[in-house]
Amino acid sequence: MTDTGFGAGRIDTSKPHSARMYDYYLGGKDNYPVDWEAADKVIALLPETRNIARANREFMHRAARFVAERGVDQFLDVGTGIPTAPNLHQVVQEVTPAARVVYADNDPIVLRHAEALLHSTPEGRTAYVHADVRDPGQVLAYAREHLDFDRPVALSLVSLLHFVTDDADPYGIVRQLLEPLAPGSYFVVTHVAGDVNPEVFKKTDVVYHKGGIQTKVRSRDEFQAFLDGLELCEPGVVTVPRWRPDDRMTIRDERIPMYGAVARKP
Repeated sequence: MTDTGFGAGRIDTSKPHSARMYDYYLGGKDNYPVDWEAADKVIALLPETRNIARANREFMHRAARFVAERGVDQFLDVGTGIPTAPNLHQVVQEVTPAARVVYADNDPIVLRHAEALLHSTPEGRTAYVHADVRDPGQVLAYAREHLDFDRPVALSLVSLLHFVTDDADPYGIVRQLLEPLAPGSYFVVTHVAGDVNPEVFKKTDVVYHKGGIQTKVRSRDEFQAFLDGLELCEPGVVTVPRWRPDDRMTIRDERIPMYGAVARKP
């Protein structure tokens, strides 16, 4: 079964959007000329951008499967982006057909595609809510309509937090999202590695900022601070291709400048 939250506004094609740029990096078709222009500028500065996006996506698949195999059957994916198969719910419902997944994003185009594409197994449930991570209370309120917070939930913030600047208190946002989750819940997270090729990232930041997209790259230590108070799962904080590699991977370059981790709430 698939549900959606309240309606979103019109799609603004006058300026680029991070979800649509990410879709372009992945080779998707749900993007516009304004997104192509900004994305191509990023690719010119950072030629491995498409591989970064693919490696990040493949990490999500492995991490979601890892958590599902440990018995978690509820997932809250914030900043889900435009659906790209296989989606998180397809991965976890292969392991547990009755798994429930709530997606949250703030881009109207994501809502439109979610309504058409996010179909669960007959036993499972997939819901989409139009909400912004900068309002964690709203995200949690909608999630509670579909998930049982008395049981473990896997919170996924994949390729999202580098779009949350310091003035929005990203560490506070993460704490608020994790606080009501039951012990045994998991946190799946990735973040651009700001201490790898920092001069290049300064230039790509300019491209995003000119498009009205705020970014904040962070170091490994800054990334690990999001995991304070949690139990890191092996192999800890690593670049995403190094996190539990398997034979389904297509991107194996360990120098990919994206950190990933999975941690358990004690």
